[in-house]
This record gives sequence, structure tokens and C-alpha cells, in this order.
Amino acid sequence: MVIDVLSLSKPWADLEKYRRDRLKEALYEAELAEEFLKNGVIRSAAGKAFQAVKAYLAAVAAAQRDKVVAAFPGRRRLSPTKVVERGEWVIAVMPTSRMREVAAIIGDRDLRLMVELALNLHEFQYNGLDGDAEVSRYASEEMVRRDVEDVVAYIKRAASGQQS
Repeated sequence: MVIDVLSLSKPWADLEKYRRDRLKEALYEAELAEEFLKNGVIRSAAGKAFQAVKAYLAAVAAAQRDKVVAAFPGRRRLSPTKVVERGEWVIAVMPTSRMREVAAIIGDRDLRLMVELALNLHEFQYNGLDGDAEVSRYASEEMVRRDVEDVVAYIKRAASGQQS
């Protein structure tokens, strides 16, 4: 696996470069998730699968900037002299707490499913397995493995198809 240096731009500076950067990031994270999975590092694989979906969601949100900005009205102060649209800040940061909402705004059913899987994997990364499914949604490594594989396959297909 060869990783070139990724210099992430901001959506308010160069929206198209930001979108391309996030697609690359999504693919890199998916590759890492796959490698971790092959090596049996399940919790790290889950975390990388989550990061892949988060980066991909940000890229898709950038492509639909107007919808996202309309859904998150207002402005956000970044520094004493820098203020950006709140929706652009959401696209740039893609807070975990907003991922479901952004995916719903975009309206792609497959993407919404991947966001749900990614959020489950994110939770698993911190809580681990739970045979009683009280603390974690996952009772077996096989379920985690399947979700990571599904996310990786989706990201590879979707992000590769959108790169220009």
C-alpha cells in the first residue's frame, strides 16, 4: 500500500479539492481497515472503517454543498477574523453527532446504511464485544468482521467511482 501525503484543504477555500481529498482519505482508511482485519486487529479495523465512511460522507456532502448549507443555517466563527457558513463547517468537520442527519439530507439509502454500520463500528471500537449485547451492538467478532467488510467494499466501489 502506497500512501502519498494528503494535504486536506477546507471546503470554503477550494470545495472541489476538498471533495477529492476526502475521497482519497476514504480509500486510504478503507485499505487500512482491510489490512487490520486481515491481521486480526478487529477494533482498529472497525475504527478505520468508521473513518472511511466519515471521510466519504464529507466528500459527498461537499458535492451537495447547497443542500447541506441550507440544512444548517447560520455561521460559525473559526477565529476572530474567520467566519464560515455553518453547513460548510459541518462538511469540514463532519461531527459524528451529525453523520445520520447529513446522510439523510443527501438522501442516498445505501449511504445511510453505511453510516449506520459505521456508527455501530465506532461504538464497538470503544466498547468491544458484549455477549449479552448490552454495552455493544456486537456479540461476536464475525458480525464485526462482516460489517467492516461491507463498509470496505462499499467505500472502494463508491469512492473509486467518484474520483476524477
